[in-house]
Amino acid sequence: MEKKRYSIVYEDEHLMVIDKPSGMLVIPTPKKETNTLTDLLNRDLDLRGIEANAYPCHRLDRETSGLMVYAKGKSIQRLMMDEFKKRAVKKTYIAFAQGTVQGSFGTITRNIYDKNKGRSIPALTKYKVTERNRGFSVLEVEPVTGRTNQIRIHLKAIGHPIVGESVYAFRKDYKLRFKRVALHAKRLEFKHPMTRGRMVFDSPLPSDMRDFLLTINDKKVC
Repeated sequence: MEKKRYSIVYEDEHLMVIDKPSGMLVIPTPKKETNTLTDLLNRDLDLRGIEANAYPCHRLDRETSGLMVYAKGKSIQRLMMDEFKKRAVKKTYIAFAQGTVQGSFGTITRNIYDKNKGRSIPALTKYKVTERNRGFSVLEVEPVTGRTNQIRIHLKAIGHPIVGESVYAFRKDYKLRFKRVALHAKRLEFKHPMTRGRMVFDSPLPSDMRDFLLTINDKKVC
């Protein structure tokens, strides 16, 4: 059997919390790719004889690694998605941002265009600088709203795109290189939709981002 590229961090009869690797789609694009995370999870459930389908409650893009919540069944998915809509789920990411980000904390409030709604909608991102190294800063980022690619768009908007960014910034404009967007979904905090118990999950920094820290930023500026 093929070795799983993802890991199941938590599972009960209602939910699964998955640590997704970078490079893996959550659901197919219009190109109808196979071997998405959702496909693989449902195959795994079938192999284990579990009569439930796994449905993503939010999204991570292909390049982003880290934690995701899946529901076992549509009704649980609706309950969990309501928690996201109410901003009752706290998501924390680690991002490597180009350049020296000034100040210890910051809030970005810039509208983001929603192509489905055909208009710009409010978006709010909070961040904390945890390290400043040669050519980049390590940020702990909390997207308060959940707009598509919000962190990537907002960090570019303040002049500090994520290392490896190629959609919202030109790679050639920056000396630092990384094979993907250096963004990792580190922590999830929420109340279980059925038990209402507090759930907290953490994911360690993936090996490619750890290696980047070891090999690139050997001299800190503060």
